[in-house]
Amino acid sequence: MKRSTRAATAALALALPASLVLAACSGGGGGDQAAGDDNTLTVWTWDPAFNIYAMEEAEKIYQQDNPEFELEIVEVPWEDLQTRLTTIAQSQAWGELPDIFLMQNNAFQKNGINYPDLFSDLGDAGIDFSEFPDSVVAYSTLDGMNYGVPFDSGTAVTALRTDVLEQAGYSMDDFTDITWDTFIEQGKDVLAQTGMPLLSGIAGQSDLIVMMLQSSGASLFDDDGMPTIVDNDSLNAAIDVYAEMVDAGVYLEVNSWDEYVGSFVNGNVAGTQQGVWIVGSIQSAEDQAGLWGITNVPSLDGVTGATNYTANGGSSWAISSNANTELAADFLAATFAGSTELYDTILPGAGAVANWIPAGDSDVYAEPSEFFGGEPIFSEVVEYGSEVPSNNTGAYYYEGRDAVSAAITQIMNGADRDTALAEAQANVEFAMQ
Repeated sequence: MKRSTRAATAALALALPASLVLAACSGGGGGDQAAGDDNTLTVWTWDPAFNIYAMEEAEKIYQQDNPEFELEIVEVPWEDLQTRLTTIAQSQAWGELPDIFLMQNNAFQKNGINYPDLFSDLGDAGIDFSEFPDSVVAYSTLDGMNYGVPFDSGTAVTALRTDVLEQAGYSMDDFTDITWDTFIEQGKDVLAQTGMPLLSGIAGQSDLIVMMLQSSGASLFDDDGMPTIVDNDSLNAAIDVYAEMVDAGVYLEVNSWDEYVGSFVNGNVAGTQQGVWIVGSIQSAEDQAGLWGITNVPSLDGVTGATNYTANGGSSWAISSNANTELAADFLAATFAGSTELYDTILPGAGAVANWIPAGDSDVYAEPSEFFGGEPIFSEVVEYGSEVPSNNTGAYYYEGRDAVSAAITQIMNGADRDTALAEAQANVEFAMQ
């Protein structure tokens, strides 16, 4: 079995110009090589402990019926992968593409719109996209055609310290299927009785705001991809919630990712709200085993379409336009879109929670988590994922997100909200030109 070309490729990328790096990558398992080997696929992805591990396990499963099959996996950090795709598209060097590459969900629309020739349409891949949440499939759907197979879940959870809640007379049930108004009032009570805020986050970042938007099916962009930062009722409601929580002390602003994780791992706050991938960080606090619970997220009060479900993050596998398309499609259909065994393996092995809804019915997903009070949290998260509303992230999602983050910083420092949001919209419109 061929193994991953990892650190060597990363070092090469730093040492050579982009064109030479791309040529070197194709020589070490690029698209041209794959085209000449009917049993080998090349894959570009990142994170050895998560995405690469999942691909390696998928390879083993596919080899059970296809013993000659091999993957050539090249570790490419996300930022470098995006740069490579852009360079290939602009130079039209399609032969440098791998067969399969991983794409962050929030970047799919921009790449699909700007560089459609990077991708193969998966309409004939034999994949039942109804077995994935509509909200996740929407990320990689353009003009009614599917270009990605959803992989890891970004479904959001509210994770709380049950021992802290009990001190204040609450349980996880009191924080399930509630609105943000109720969350804030109960959070004030918990703070008064225990001295602990319920949530924390990095000051000036819009993660929580964006999650609130999606929970009501809203976005920073309209259906035509134009920014709707100004006069956006859901955005204004989300900012109101955020500001009230910070002012009340229910939400602790910190300065970095490390401080954010440390805030709940070290017991400075009683919980967090984030994509389910945060569970790995929570469980690093081994002394807190059995003291955590999870539930869904609060809904925005008075907002049309508001739900208790949202997401943050996640990624999807794409088949390139230079791929051994038939083999790549069959491989993905049989593994990431068809194998309970795969998801049963990578859940405990890497904490990779499936977007593939049938995975949630397996015995592994139904196993109780002792860390989270004996609850089957992973089957619950798969159910949450099926309820997340779809929204249009737009091709300029990251520009919109950054602009809103800057606006929130200004607003929290006393700036006029309308002025800050108008400036944010103007900045996105300028970037779109």
